[in-house]
Amino acid sequence: MTQADRAIRVAVVDDQPLIRAGFSMVLAGQDDIEVVGEAENGADALDLLRKVEADVVIMDIRMPVMDGIQATEQLMRMDEPPGVLVLTTFDNDEDAFAALRAGAGGFLLKNAPAAEVVNAIRVLAAGESVVAPRITRLLLDRVSDRLGPSNGQAGRLDALTARERDVLALVARGRSNAEIAADLYVAEATVKTHLGNLMAKLHLRDRAQAVVFAYESGLVRPSP
Repeated sequence: MTQADRAIRVAVVDDQPLIRAGFSMVLAGQDDIEVVGEAENGADALDLLRKVEADVVIMDIRMPVMDGIQATEQLMRMDEPPGVLVLTTFDNDEDAFAALRAGAGGFLLKNAPAAEVVNAIRVLAAGESVVAPRITRLLLDRVSDRLGPSNGQAGRLDALTARERDVLALVARGRSNAEIAADLYVAEATVKTHLGNLMAKLHLRDRAQAVVFAYESGLVRPSP
């Protein structure tokens, strides 16, 4: 059975029962989404996901026992890891960045509208990242002065063509595929090809990881 033939399986992980219940209630009203379980911390989430399969995990960052960053790192070691959508506020900039580094497919603010959460789940289940590009840029600009480029990451840029570097830099600057196509005077399909090629060369999972790499490699610097 393919993803298109069944509901998207979602696990909800948060240490606050009311938040878990709220998400579960909203998701239960969607015909194409099934909540397969809840957990109150990262350790319980790992136990849960050894028993049930999930396509997407809604993951809080700050939790007792095991936080969402540690849990995400461990989930990414699975043969077929679920998409992880972390919940954050801009009070936790460094935590949100660490979650993306750990392999999360994106993040949303905790007060995001229900419709935005539902859409994010669908996008993640389809294998895409759900980090809003401009929000990601704001987040990374706010923490990148404490990161500094990694020499090891910078060396990996040598594998890219000049055009692939251009595309990666524009992705990190918050440009959509359509906007990149207009900037570079190429077809959007060409942008998608370059993005797919550079992600394969750099062994990146999704657009979110591409943005993180662009900052860590020094290809993109914080905005003035």
